[in-house]
Amino acid sequence: MEVAGPRELRFAAGAPALRLVSGSTRFRERTIDHYRYLVLMGLCLLVTLPLEFLLRARVYARIRALLLALLPVVVVFSAWDIVGIAREHWSYNARFVTGIRLGFDMPLEELVFFVVVPICGLLTYEAVDTVLDVLRRRTSGRAPGHPDKRMNNADA
Repeated sequence: MEVAGPRELRFAAGAPALRLVSGSTRFRERTIDHYRYLVLMGLCLLVTLPLEFLLRARVYARIRALLLALLPVVVVFSAWDIVGIAREHWSYNARFVTGIRLGFDMPLEELVFFVVVPICGLLTYEAVDTVLDVLRRRTSGRAPGHPDKRMNNADA
């Protein structure tokens, strides 16, 4: 790829690239690949978002419970990741991450992963629970959330 001006948009391997100039001779090249991981996490949230509204998963509506559920996941897996990075058990391909590093050299994308995946899991779990609850009510005639209360007294 040819050296471009400080704000020139070019194409590299079919993907747009923006060269950010630092000083007069150094530059960083960013392609769409650098944001692929973050885009994937955003799509995960986007795909599961309708579960909150259509199936009343109520994950985002209970923000305190959500934060309490996320806290141990983020803490434990971030610590695990930091240890793995420090011991050089794994690394991250610079082509697919933004280059933004948090404390202890952990990529931003890892923290995003530790937040997004549990949220998507909780949304899915709550949505499935809602659907199963509706199916249980239809097949047993019981009120939702009250397995021993009948909706129709004639069934008692």
